Amino acid sequence: MGMFDGVLGGIVGAGMAGVVDDLIQRHGGLQGIVQQFQRQGLGATIQSWISTGPNQPIAPDQVHQVLGTELLQELSAKTGLPLQELASKLSTVLPKAIDQITPNGVVHS
Repeated sequence: MGMFDGVLGGIVGAGMAGVVDDLIQRHGGLQGIVQQFQRQGLGATIQSWISTGPNQPIAPDQVHQVLGTELLQELSAKTGLPLQELASKLSTVLPKAIDQITPNGVVHS
């Protein structure tokens, strides 16, 4: 069980919690995933998930842009979900997951 699985399991489902945890770990933690979004021009989007206000939506193609084809293909193989379905699920799950692991609007290292 990963670092965030327990926190996320009830919110996004056990299977997707593992995927989100894997993504966060592969980026060196939450700060790393935030930096990845910022490098791809989606810093304001992920900041909305961290802050205490409403979450901005993200499209599946933006998820693909941020995470890259190679990582999504690895996760697709691991989960058995087709690439587009995985990106679609992540576009729904990531905002909720990041919001839940930053309840006070703070990214802890």
